[in-house]
Amino acid sequence: MRINKYIASTGFCSRRKAEQIILSGRVKVNGQRVTELSTQVDESNDVVMIDDKVIRPEERKIYILLNKPEGYITTAKDQFDRKSVIDLVDVKERVYPVGRLDYETSGLLILTNDGDLTMDITHPSKKIAKVYRAIVKGKVSEKSKVDFENGLEIEDYITSPAKMRILKYDKIKNRSFLEVTIYEGRNRQVRKMLRKIGNPVLRLRRVGIGGLRDSSLEIGQYRELTREEINMIFK
Repeated sequence: MRINKYIASTGFCSRRKAEQIILSGRVKVNGQRVTELSTQVDESNDVVMIDDKVIRPEERKIYILLNKPEGYITTAKDQFDRKSVIDLVDVKERVYPVGRLDYETSGLLILTNDGDLTMDITHPSKKIAKVYRAIVKGKVSEKSKVDFENGLEIEDYITSPAKMRILKYDKIKNRSFLEVTIYEGRNRQVRKMLRKIGNPVLRLRRVGIGGLRDSSLEIGQYRELTREEINMIFK
């Protein structure tokens, strides 16, 4: 098994993050430091260490759906000591978020110790739909909607085709209610796209990941995914 896949199987982090850890020289196999991503590991006999601590595959794969509140980060910790989504989940297994929701955004987030599922959901080639409900400033014009759906130049990239439904326009408060769907997951992408068309976000919530939705899950609450939901995501 390739070293990055082995690390992901332990629940320590995703395969993508594991590659960074390997290249930084933090990994040892049988006492020898390795920095080659092609390194193979015999999971039955080899001893793998990160920062001189032995890591082993998790015995049980766990899949959690969390309704993330605003004001939480989706990393274990950061330099500002802000609250993390990990603090909301009380399970014995070490889990990590699949993708990210920014600090100000609420909504559905999957946490797992399954590196394969993380790769399936986050890899751009999989084109997994992420569905958001947004409240934005101003009225969204038909031209802006078309531009949003066809792709926008954001910083150094052009966004992939997306979808937008205009649910309502509040003339008194001059704000629009939208449902938007994207198939990639760059940093703060929805916010940047809506700002680009001249309708900055006032409130943003993710309501769907692939075919997965749960309107009954309260803010800050979580549950394990059912076997049917897990199979649906892998398909």
